[in-house]
Amino acid sequence: MFARLSRLCRLLPVLICLPFAVSAADLDNRDGWAVHKTDKPYAQLIKDLAAAVKAEGLIVVTQAGPTKAAAARGITIPGNRVMGVFNNDYAVRVLALSTAAMIEAPIRFYVTETPDGSGTLSYKTPNHVFAPYVPTGGAALQEIADELSQQFDAIAKNAIR
Repeated sequence: MFARLSRLCRLLPVLICLPFAVSAADLDNRDGWAVHKTDKPYAQLIKDLAAAVKAEGLIVVTQAGPTKAAAARGITIPGNRVMGVFNNDYAVRVLALSTAAMIEAPIRFYVTETPDGSGTLSYKTPNHVFAPYVPTGGAALQEIADELSQQFDAIAKNAIR
């Protein structure tokens, strides 16, 4: 009995982390997502992302991640941070075209830690995020989505550099 319990305790960290490894890998094949694997350490990628967002004239509106809260509970999981990005200019412009589309703001970047400690930067492209609202928001909403997609691309390139 004790031997089985001992083996289970040794496997527990693997069993806890396995779903996170699988879910991080599934980011690669998502329609409408941009995924940038890097050699940059996870914590550095978060700092560089925040700086790139600011340099591109947007604002980190929200941040959330389960890593620190899990650690406080004695659970170790890979680094995981979501950063919502937008600004008031875009909010006013989007609202003038589609109240429903504002449910998508802020648009999120997703930083995940790989087993070697490096970070991966992923996000749904703004064109993908706003696509369902373009039929009612029209060409002007598509222009906003295009602008934001260009900004998100520039942010990603600067953050992973």
